[in-house]
Amino acid sequence: MLGLLARKLGMTQIFDEEGSLVPVTVLRVDPNVVIAQKNGEKNGYSAVVIGVDDVKANRITKPYAGQFPESIVPKKRIKEFRGFSKECAVGDSLGVEILEGCRYVDVTGVSKGKGFQGVVKRYSFGGGRKTHGSKFHREPGSTGQSTYPHKTFKNVKLPGRMGREQVTTLNIRVVKIDVEKQLLLIRGAVPGVNKGLVVVRAAVKKQRA
Repeated sequence: MLGLLARKLGMTQIFDEEGSLVPVTVLRVDPNVVIAQKNGEKNGYSAVVIGVDDVKANRITKPYAGQFPESIVPKKRIKEFRGFSKECAVGDSLGVEILEGCRYVDVTGVSKGKGFQGVVKRYSFGGGRKTHGSKFHREPGSTGQSTYPHKTFKNVKLPGRMGREQVTTLNIRVVKIDVEKQLLLIRGAVPGVNKGLVVVRAAVKKQRA
């Protein structure tokens, strides 16, 4: 398993070799520093812990700072990747080049928050008639029984908080990798706001090139 922490810059469009217009999301990979390595003998499983975004020592607690070696500046964001298939050592800086052999990637991020929304926006309910006098337009409708038992069943789609959830988009095609600028261009949209942090990993359901 290969993976990196990247920052979503936004969307644009490029022309491929055949002259077709392709919408792409641009991800920038800042230096992913290897903080720790875990092995089966000591931890029971194999994993690599990486971090991005330096943070001042006076802004973190001592227990949090204790997981970083003395030679590494504490990082604001850290992520553990199990079964990391690339050889690396503590202190190494990983970049977008480790994904050069991948044709498809999976991207995990926190979706945009929409606030409290009704069922029409949250679940795409059709609503009632818009004509005068119908008295039923954007309401959720019946939520239970008129006779025994008088209750609303679980998992009924109702108004509530929408968005700001962890979302994973699978099998996104890699359009271009710019090693010099540390940019990754992938086809289509990915979850999260612009300048937000996302996790990019080699696709688990598709074979590598």
